[in-house]
Amino acid sequence: MTYDVAIIGSGPAGMTAAIYAARANLNVLLLDKLAPGGQIVNTFEIQNYTGMGTINGADLAIKMFEHTQELGVTFDYGTVTEIQPGGNIKKLICEEGPTFEAKAVIIATGTKPRMLGIPGELDFAGSSISWCAICDGAHYRDKKVIVIGGGNSAVEEAIYLAGLAEEVIVATLFNLTADPSACDKLRALPNVKIYEYYENIEFLGTNKFEGLKVKSTKTGEELVLKADGAFEYIGLKPTAEVFKDLGILNDYGYIETDAYMATKVPGIYAAGDIISKHLRQVITACADGAIAAQSVAKYVENLK
Repeated sequence: MTYDVAIIGSGPAGMTAAIYAARANLNVLLLDKLAPGGQIVNTFEIQNYTGMGTINGADLAIKMFEHTQELGVTFDYGTVTEIQPGGNIKKLICEEGPTFEAKAVIIATGTKPRMLGIPGELDFAGSSISWCAICDGAHYRDKKVIVIGGGNSAVEEAIYLAGLAEEVIVATLFNLTADPSACDKLRALPNVKIYEYYENIEFLGTNKFEGLKVKSTKTGEELVLKADGAFEYIGLKPTAEVFKDLGILNDYGYIETDAYMATKVPGIYAAGDIISKHLRQVITACADGAIAAQSVAKYVENLK
C-alpha cells in the first residue's frame, strides 16, 4: 500500500500534521518507535498551550492522539533507519523489518535529552540519574534529589519533585533562565536549595549514588551536594542522524526547511523541534505540523 504521506514521529508536530493531512483527504500513516506523544509525555505541567490553562503533558498527548484517531489516521510502530527518496514514491526502511511507501514524507522526530558527559554519569544513568521526573520521581519520595539545569524544563520538574522529595537541590551553570513566574514559584518553596553559577564536576559513589561535586564559576569553591539521585535538564539534541545521507541537516544536526517546511529533497518535509528554528515549544511544533501538512497536500495534488 502506498500512502499519500508518511509522518515519522508522533509528537505534537507529527500528530498535528496527521490531523491537517487527514482533513485534506490524504491517506496518512503516522509512524513512531514509541507510544504517541513525544517529549510532552514526560512533562508534568504545560502552562502555555493556548486554551488549555495548565494541563499534564501526558493528558495533552492523549487528547492529540484521540483527535488523530477520530479522523481515521493509521498509526503504526516502526524505527525508521532510512528514507529512499527516489522518484514520486518514497520508501521508509524500518529496523524491525517492514518497509512503507508514501508519496511524501514529513519528518517530525524531535529531540532527546542532552547528557553532561562527566565522570560517573554512565555508571548511574538509568538507575540513579534520570531525565524524566514524571517517570522516576516517585522513587525519591522523602529523599534528597538533585536537579541539574536552570531552564523551563529544569525549573518545572524541580517544582514537581519538591512535592515528593524531602529536599530538592538545583544546580545550574548560569542563573535560572526559566519563565520568571516559574522561577519565583521555585524559589519560594521551603525544601528547595538553588546553586547558581556552578559547574558540574563529577557524580560521586561507587556502588551507590552519593551525590554531585560542583565548582563555582565565580569563586572556584568546590562543593559536594549529597543526594539519593539526580535529574538532568541541560538541553536537547536532534534525533535526525539517520537522515544525514539525504543532505538536509545543518552543522548542528537539525533539519533545514523553508517557510513551507520543505527540505531541499522534493517530497520530504520536516516539522517541530527537529527543524532549525529559534523557539521550540508545543505550540510552535503544532504550527510547523499544520504548515507541513498543507504543503504536502499541494505537493501530492501536483503529482496527479
